[in-house]
Amino acid sequence: MRISGSNVLITGATGGIGETLARTFAARGARLVLSGRRKDALDDLAGQLGAARTVPADLADPQDVARLCEECGDTDILVANAALPASGDVLEYTPEQIRRAIAVNLEAPIMLSRSLAPRMAQAGRGHLCLVGSISGKAATKATAMYNATKFGLRGFALALRQDLQPTGVGVSLVQPGFVRDAGMFAATGVELPSGMRTVSPQQVADGVVRAVSRNLCEVNVAPLELRVLSSVAGQFPALSEHVQRRFGATDEAVTGIVDAQRARR
Repeated sequence: MRISGSNVLITGATGGIGETLARTFAARGARLVLSGRRKDALDDLAGQLGAARTVPADLADPQDVARLCEECGDTDILVANAALPASGDVLEYTPEQIRRAIAVNLEAPIMLSRSLAPRMAQAGRGHLCLVGSISGKAATKATAMYNATKFGLRGFALALRQDLQPTGVGVSLVQPGFVRDAGMFAATGVELPSGMRTVSPQQVADGVVRAVSRNLCEVNVAPLELRVLSSVAGQFPALSEHVQRRFGATDEAVTGIVDAQRARR
C-alpha cells in the first residue's frame, strides 16, 4: 500500500508511540487524521505536523466510535494504535473496568475496521493495521484482561486478513514487546530484570510502516529472545506457566507495573 498521498487515521495519537507514528507517517507524505481523548494534545501535534486533521474521541464510548467512523469515512489506511494497559488481577476489576478494557482494546478496532473497510474494498485498495502486543501470543501473570483483548485482536486480524484478501484490502497485525521511552510500559518507570531487552517507539513505528507498505501479515517488534519465548509459550502454555512459577524472576517488575497502571483501568 502506498503511504504517500493516502488518508491515514491514527488512533491513540496523543500517546508517546502514537506521536511517533504520526511523525513517521507525516514524513512519508501521508494526509493524517489524528484521534485521541485529549483535544489540546491533538491540536498541538497537528500544528507541529502541518496539515493534519484532528478528531477527538473516547474509544470506550460507542457513540464516539461511531462518530469517528463517520467523520473518517475517507480513510485509506487505519492504524488502530489506542489501547489501555489492563493489567492486574481480574478479580480486582469492576464490571465497568472490564467493559472499558474490552471496548478500547478490542471492540473499537473491530468497529473501526468494519466501518472503514467497505469503502476500501469498493476502491480495491486500503489497509487496516491493528497494533496488538506480544501479550497476544503468550499469557503471563497479572495480565488476564490485557491478554484477553490482545489474543482476541490477533485472532480477528488474522481472520479478517483472509476475508478481505480478494478485495485488495490488506490487514496487518503489529505486536510490540516492552517499549522504552514512551507508551504504557515506559510510563510505569519500572525497570525490567537484567537481560530483558526493550524496543524503541521508532522501531514500533517502522514496523507499522513496513507492515502497511508490504501488506505483511504479522510483524513482531521485539528482541529475538522475546519473539522466540512468546512463540514457545503460545504453543506450550502449560510449560510456560511452569517456567514462570519456577523462576518468578519478574515478580517485582510485575507488581510495579500493575501498581503504576491501576489508575488507568
